[in-house]
Amino acid sequence: MSLLTSDAPLIEALAVSKSFAARGMFQRGRTVQAVRAVDATVARGETVGLVGESGSGKSTLGRVMLGLTPASSGAVVFDGKPLESLSTEQLRRQRRRMQIVFQDPFGSLDPRRKVGAQIADGLAIHELAPAGERNARVAALLTKVGLDPIHARRFPHEFSGGQRQRIGIARALAVEPRLLICDEPVSALDVSIQAQVVNLFQELQDKLGISSIFVAHDLAVVRHVSQRIAVMYLGTIVEIASRDDLYAAPKHPYTQALLAAIPVPNPAIEAARQHVIIKGEVPSAQRPPPGCRFHPRCPHAMPICHEQAPELKREGQTSVACHLYS
Repeated sequence: MSLLTSDAPLIEALAVSKSFAARGMFQRGRTVQAVRAVDATVARGETVGLVGESGSGKSTLGRVMLGLTPASSGAVVFDGKPLESLSTEQLRRQRRRMQIVFQDPFGSLDPRRKVGAQIADGLAIHELAPAGERNARVAALLTKVGLDPIHARRFPHEFSGGQRQRIGIARALAVEPRLLICDEPVSALDVSIQAQVVNLFQELQDKLGISSIFVAHDLAVVRHVSQRIAVMYLGTIVEIASRDDLYAAPKHPYTQALLAAIPVPNPAIEAARQHVIIKGEVPSAQRPPPGCRFHPRCPHAMPICHEQAPELKREGQTSVACHLYS
């Protein structure tokens, strides 16, 4: 089942799995399965929210789809071409069309170089503008993300976290990408700044029509930028729905619990809400539970949940992986 359905998807992950060797003196020979057999499609011009707790595999899936991390199995197809079939030079050219905005707005910038030079790197590498025109292009990009062109002559440490994230966005947009993966781009920012950056993403999407995967652990954030939302738990996608359907009628118990954790700014409504309690901790990805990976924490777990992993199936306008709907 796909993240999004489209006759001509921009990017598609086919049964993608990713495992890492476990680290540590006593972990030799063990693996961590970060993503397990995920099918995911993103349509042209669409924004998909990818949410889940820390360790759910959402950032790993985003990096695999971008080609920064090779898949252990499965394939990623971008604009009709499997990434694994591309030569080194072809993949380098393809990089221009696939960009990422990282979570840490300071660690992703070189502290020793002025931000204008870093934004201009992509223009030079992909030969998008002659040397004499790059400063003007950089100035236009800074203006587009809400910064003053004079900021091009400053170093990263001279900016706030929100400003540094805007610089990261400008750097990603410099090469005119068709796909932008935003890896928790607001989680490291103050709440007041998060809203500004989220609004900036909305404005840029409306103006540029870029396809996006917006990775976050906060459903309240992705609600404002996504047309569709996929919920991940321990390496698998458990529910996919349009934004409105997911918030109005979540079906998977895990999604229900995530939404119940979002406070409502009305004491009367908040007191009357039915809260779904998730017990326990997320199991280790080294030893995932058999059957449904959520069953040790699910308030509705049945005997079949302990033995058989549910498939992602259509249930009305939502796709859900849960035996409650079998």
